[in-house]
Amino acid sequence: MAVGWLSERVGVITPAPPQPGSASPSVGKSRGGAVLRVAGFGPLGAAMAAAAELQGKYQKLAQEYSKLRAQNQVLKKGVVDEQANSAALKEQLKMKDQSLRKLQQEMDSLTFRNQQLAKRVELLQDELALGESKGKKNKKTGEPASQLSQEQKTVFDEDLQKKIEENERLHIQFVEADEQHKRLEAELRSRLEVLEMETAQHQAVVDGLTRKYMDTIEKLQSDKAKLEIKTQTLEREAKDCRVRTEECQQQLKHLHSDLSSRLKESLHIISEKVPFNDTRSSQYNSLNVPLHSRRRQLKLRDLAGQALAFVQDLVTALLNFHTYTEQRVQIFPIDSATDTISPLNQKFAQYLHENASYVRPLEEGMLQLFESITEDTVTVLETTVKLQSFSDHLTSYICFLRKILPYQLKSLEEECESSLCTAALRARNMELQSDMKKLTAVFEKLHTYISLLALPSTKPDHLLRANFSSIFTYIASSLHGFHDVMKDICKHYNQKAALERELPTATQKLVTTNDCILSSVVALMNGAGKIASFFGNNLDCFTASLSYGPPEGMEFINPLSAECMLQFKKKAAAYMKLLKKPCPDSVPYEEALANRTVLLSSTESREGLAQQVQQSLEKIAKLEQEKEHWMLEAQLAKIRLEKENKRVFDKLKNNIGNPQIEFTQDISLMLDASEQEKEDAIEKVLREPVKSTSLVGMLTVTTENEEAPATTTREDLIKNHYMARIVELTSQLQLADSKAVHFHAECRALAKRLALGEKAKEASLEEMRVAKQNVTRLQDELTTTKRSYEDQLSMMSDHLCSMNETLSKQREEIDTLKLASKVCKPIAVGSSLVSLHFPPLLGFSA
Repeated sequence: MAVGWLSERVGVITPAPPQPGSASPSVGKSRGGAVLRVAGFGPLGAAMAAAAELQGKYQKLAQEYSKLRAQNQVLKKGVVDEQANSAALKEQLKMKDQSLRKLQQEMDSLTFRNQQLAKRVELLQDELALGESKGKKNKKTGEPASQLSQEQKTVFDEDLQKKIEENERLHIQFVEADEQHKRLEAELRSRLEVLEMETAQHQAVVDGLTRKYMDTIEKLQSDKAKLEIKTQTLEREAKDCRVRTEECQQQLKHLHSDLSSRLKESLHIISEKVPFNDTRSSQYNSLNVPLHSRRRQLKLRDLAGQALAFVQDLVTALLNFHTYTEQRVQIFPIDSATDTISPLNQKFAQYLHENASYVRPLEEGMLQLFESITEDTVTVLETTVKLQSFSDHLTSYICFLRKILPYQLKSLEEECESSLCTAALRARNMELQSDMKKLTAVFEKLHTYISLLALPSTKPDHLLRANFSSIFTYIASSLHGFHDVMKDICKHYNQKAALERELPTATQKLVTTNDCILSSVVALMNGAGKIASFFGNNLDCFTASLSYGPPEGMEFINPLSAECMLQFKKKAAAYMKLLKKPCPDSVPYEEALANRTVLLSSTESREGLAQQVQQSLEKIAKLEQEKEHWMLEAQLAKIRLEKENKRVFDKLKNNIGNPQIEFTQDISLMLDASEQEKEDAIEKVLREPVKSTSLVGMLTVTTENEEAPATTTREDLIKNHYMARIVELTSQLQLADSKAVHFHAECRALAKRLALGEKAKEASLEEMRVAKQNVTRLQDELTTTKRSYEDQLSMMSDHLCSMNETLSKQREEIDTLKLASKVCKPIAVGSSLVSLHFPPLLGFSA
């Protein structure tokens, strides 16, 4: 619409044919010196081309980013699947190894047993063959001799057997009788000794009792004498007390009558003068200001300062304990400087590195609680609002302990699974596991009781006042339990550090870290002991402070009433200070009247001055507007002068005649003409100025000047149109530049993310490679261990086989010797029996 209106108003713009040597009429200059093209739109085309090129590049980058993002997702999924497959394969490998070990053990045991049974069968077969051969020989040689003297041998053997049995029976009876006699004698001797000892003891007891009773009798006699004297004095005192009691009764009657009269008078005054008695309602009575006990407040502030010092020591010890534990995790059982530690310990170390953000707020919360207790406040549970912030900080620390507890237990289990861990060290690690669980439980118990103590300042309906003292008692017992747990941790960790110091692979770094952890644990134990003893010693003071409150024995009901009471206390203190403040001297009446007249006159003069200031400001604004108007007029005149000078210079340059004369004449004429035109234009502008505002600026033109050339008006319109167009294109170019910068930043961010993704991919590939190497190493170790076990089992089996062969040979020798002795013994024994016992038996038979 603007272009159509411009074409209707100006007409069709046709450039004049260029004269030889003249500048093109389609070229003009703006204020900034930028070149304007009327016939074409060169800058706009370049800007559109640049925008299209940027859009194409951005689309390419977006497509590449989407492709890389899809590839990254696929790679992530593949890594996760590979990790799951690796874990499953590890489990299957463990199960296969276990089943292989069981089968190998069963096979070895069956092989060994089979070999034993085979050797035993061979031995039995040899013995059977030997027995059969010997039996045949005995049958052949011994049948005639045995038949001859079989009856005589049986008679001799039976008689000899009877004599032997009888002798053995008599010998047994004699031994039993002798043993019974000795046992009876020993019992009687021991009984005699016991009776003698009891007799001596009884005699000593009797002597002691005799001496004791004699002393008691003497003491009672002396006490009797003292009591007789005391009864006499008490009788005299009782007489005096009766006299005093009569006097006190008379005084009590007088006081009772006096107080009754005063009570009636006070009740009468209260009924007439006091419209409302707030002490009858506990809700209203809680708003009354209690008696201020400065000594109590100073004592509570002193106790809070001691507690703050103990908490600061405890916070320092906890920070050292967590920090040194992080250092230990990174160097044992695997040193992070030489090898990669397990992901569990990496996560554990990462969590331990954040301990300061959970431990430091405990000190800050306790410091805020200490600063809230001053001499001017009333400190009870309903007014200690800062206790809730300390409870919140303790809650965050409890969450931190719960978060690191599983990792701590798993880290100790990983130490137990290490090849360097001995049985004693494993037992200490198990004890430390139970101690860490107890430590977390003790902190949770303390947090529960402290959060209950913070309830009266926020939610008074959730806790009864009758339970306050029991909560303090439970806190004291929990602190003692905390001290006991720290004692156990200190003892077990000391033993653990001593055992680790004896390990052959213990480094100086590990020993130093263990000493640091032990020192922090000792500091924790000492701090816990100090806090427990401090709380236990001041438990009566904490319990007694609960009964502090408004008069009439009523305590605070809720935090709102306590806060209102503190406000009333501040107002009362300010009122008392105001009463103590001396009154200022009064002003005399005449002087006050004079001051009033001066004040009224100064008020009137101030109003007049204000009006003058307002008028002066309006004049200044008008003068500023006129100044701007004349500055614009001067700029416009300067522009016209430059255009006229340029036109004259071009005309003189294109003149072909006498250049010197015409040049000087034209210059003088043109300068005179330009000065005359300038004066005429200024006069016309001064007669009827008209302001025209556009995007370029503010211009002043003449509407009644019909003699002005049409080309000047046309050039101004064209200049204004193209200046607006330039401004529009400039804004579009700036917008395109900002978009390009934004796209460039996004592309850089995407490139960074892509680089991070590549790094993560490389890290995951490296981790997978390390895991594969670990699996290969473990398989090699398993193969080596299995091979060594097989070698040891084969050696043991060979050794057992050799031992069995030796035993079998020894048994064979023993059996052969037994058989030889059995063959030779009956003949020798029989001959001796005949030579010894035969004549008497013959005589007996005869």
